[in-house]
Amino acid sequence: MGNSAACFQGLNGFDGRPKTPQQGFKVCVCGGAGGIGQPLCLLMALDPRVWELAVYDLTIAMVPAEGIGKDLGHIERKCRVKAYSLDTTQKPVDHLKECLTGCHLVLVPVGVPSKGRTKSDLLKINANIAKSIVEACAKFCPDAIVGLIVNPLNSVVPAMASLYEKRGLNPAKIMGITSLDTVRANKFVHEETEAPIESIDVPVVAGYSGTLSSPSAVALFSQDKVAQKLSDKQRASLMVRVQEAGNEVVDAKKGKGSSTLSMAYAASRFASAVLAGLSGVPTVEPAFLKTPTPIYDKLEYFATKVTFGPKGVEHVHELGKVSKEEEEQLKIAAKSLSEDIREGLIYAQNTELAG
Repeated sequence: MGNSAACFQGLNGFDGRPKTPQQGFKVCVCGGAGGIGQPLCLLMALDPRVWELAVYDLTIAMVPAEGIGKDLGHIERKCRVKAYSLDTTQKPVDHLKECLTGCHLVLVPVGVPSKGRTKSDLLKINANIAKSIVEACAKFCPDAIVGLIVNPLNSVVPAMASLYEKRGLNPAKIMGITSLDTVRANKFVHEETEAPIESIDVPVVAGYSGTLSSPSAVALFSQDKVAQKLSDKQRASLMVRVQEAGNEVVDAKKGKGSSTLSMAYAASRFASAVLAGLSGVPTVEPAFLKTPTPIYDKLEYFATKVTFGPKGVEHVHELGKVSKEEEEQLKIAAKSLSEDIREGLIYAQNTELAG
């Protein structure tokens, strides 16, 4: 206990309570009682820019959302926490007005796991789940950024963004949270080089690694000054490791779970960037979204660095210079990603947002 203060070095004060900023925001975590949702709610409640946190989940969740909200409400932060829960027969678009109204950011870690399901089956189930929340956002907080953690992400994001666009809303408000790929790439390079972790920033572009398709995430090691020093063999090995890193966690958990904690951390990193941008501090973070113009091979949707500002997405970064090996990986990724996007857009063609 005597060394506990050291855990909070770098914060404003050794007791772990950062200074409350001048401006705060409302954030909602949909699926807040789940494996990703609970740690993500904790991280959001700790973020000094979050002054209001809404926690939503279904009544069938193992832990009631109200319990999560009450627990988080005891944390010594300015953040006010309120929980909401619905039965499976109740539609968010009909019942989440109070929950979503005024939200600046909605985080959506929802859906059934991929185990034992085909990609098409998973898309149908999880896109329907995501749609129930996205249509409520379209009605109650259309200007909020909606960060999706829903597999297959490469298809669900185009589906939901297309539905937003059909409603006359900005499709770039719908984003896939791909920060975990960059988080992993940074950590793996740190392990190989022992360079300071804060000095490493490896862009991971194209799609998201956690899909049932062929690899679609491409780590651009050539664009990081630390990773550049790795041998070709090391970089090739780490490329595969980033693309398949989710399997490491599933195997270690012996099939009883997936990357819940690291994903929650990555999502909080994304959220922090969005909120920093909204508060007037331009901040760069990766995301998978509909880009203003195709970044690579006519792909409408792409994971790349995004600068967040007071209006949300301020700038979508270009790909930049890549190595020959990375170009080959991009060609492979583009084929897989193109098909994933197409499947998502087909879903959107055959449905509409309610409300």
